[in-house]
Amino acid sequence: MSLRSARRFVSAFAVAIVFFATIPSPAASTGVADDQLNGLQWRLVGPFRGGWGTMAVGIPDQPGTFYFSAAGGGVWKTTNSGATWQPTSEGITDAAIGAIAIAPSNPKVLYAGAGHPEPRYDIASGNGVYKTSDGGERWQNAGLKATRHIGAILIDPRDEKTVLVGALGHIFGPSPDRGVFRTTDGGATWKKTLFIDNQTGVADLAADPVRPNIVFASAWTARNWPWLSYFTPIEGEGSAIYASQDGGETWKRLSGEGWPQGKLGRIGLAVTHLKNDATRIYASIDSEEHGGLYRSDDAGAHWQRVNDAKAVTTWYESRLTVAPNDPDTLYTVGQSIHKS
Repeated sequence: MSLRSARRFVSAFAVAIVFFATIPSPAASTGVADDQLNGLQWRLVGPFRGGWGTMAVGIPDQPGTFYFSAAGGGVWKTTNSGATWQPTSEGITDAAIGAIAIAPSNPKVLYAGAGHPEPRYDIASGNGVYKTSDGGERWQNAGLKATRHIGAILIDPRDEKTVLVGALGHIFGPSPDRGVFRTTDGGATWKKTLFIDNQTGVADLAADPVRPNIVFASAWTARNWPWLSYFTPIEGEGSAIYASQDGGETWKRLSGEGWPQGKLGRIGLAVTHLKNDATRIYASIDSEEHGGLYRSDDAGAHWQRVNDAKAVTTWYESRLTVAPNDPDTLYTVGQSIHKS
């Protein structure tokens, strides 16, 4: 901004202040006496959470309790279905939290991944994984400090100590700390079980709800450069879906019939179980050429592109959720929420 432009901006700002300062109070403009407003109180309807919500999770048998992670405001909790929220980030030293998960076998245990995975020019990195064993009252760092951006966390529904973490790695540089990391001791130690290359990380994880050993990971070639704009596709040959039959110990890249070839961008995942004992995968693919929603009813052996609307996929969020009681009901979030 030039000096002349700056002076014009300051002048305009000063005029705005004067203008708004001269607006009469509500009491004066409505003819209501000031003493009639004495009983009114203000309440926070936020929360002022520091950026957008990156992920939200709830407890099935406690329908009023939810947590959400924020891109610049840590972790928040409600116990009254969102009427009020409380910050619950004691021990978390990172403002940016990209993923959060509750242990199905013990709702007091949660894991949060620092660093959001949305590749903005002002993307905020983090300091690994955090864990709480008391419902969010206190958190401790549980390692993986070099992963920088964590897109997803998946906890084994049978064991709170067995956890998978999908890490994007250093968004602006090559990094060996990308892929899927697995722990079986609650984060005391980690093993990297999926690594594609130093420019491809993992943005999402999902498992078959009936057979939790069947796990899927979406890899994303997401090496970026600071001077690229929002209109430059973040795509690569390494972007794909990987499948595991043993709870994330080993992985195999999927390439079933109907799956698009070439450079792909961010892929969002949702997995459900069908009545014929098959695994269904929903995948939202961000791509200049192949973008849209894809579905496989046989665990990735065959695919069909069921929707090519721009609203169902984006590199910014690309989160999918399938209803637990209906495999045909699907939700996706981006700049708004869509339901099929």
